[in-house]
Amino acid sequence: MSNATRTAIFTAIIAAAAPCAYAQTSTVPSARTAVTSHIIQSDEVRASKMMGSSVYDLQNRDIGKVSDLVLNKDGAVDVVVLDVGSFLGMGGKYVGIPISDIKADHNRLTLDRTKEQLQQMAAYRLENPNTGAGSSTSPATGGQLGR
Repeated sequence: MSNATRTAIFTAIIAAAAPCAYAQTSTVPSARTAVTSHIIQSDEVRASKMMGSSVYDLQNRDIGKVSDLVLNKDGAVDVVVLDVGSFLGMGGKYVGIPISDIKADHNRLTLDRTKEQLQQMAAYRLENPNTGAGSSTSPATGGQLGR
């Protein structure tokens, strides 16, 4: 058997086996967490209610408003973006706070930081000019978070 014939046979075998290999891969996560409670709990807050809500310090002073929620690739809230120091939408800045730092109790958001501490934090940029992250629109038919 010549080299050209062996190469042709080998190529045909590889080409025939390739679709089988792709058919065996799964893009569906193997396990999903089931919803065990079918009613919102007192320590939970709906994202739609959180957006635009005031955040208070421990002395009950208004220290900012929730401007945005940033999700990680698994779909969990990674950062809560607060608008601090603005008056009528001008003069403020955004700061990023880990979701674990914000406490929710009966739809009231509190944070163990003062407004002055928040104003001293680095500004959080909602768009990354280097990668384009944060500037794209939502997909028309749903995204693929966590996959």
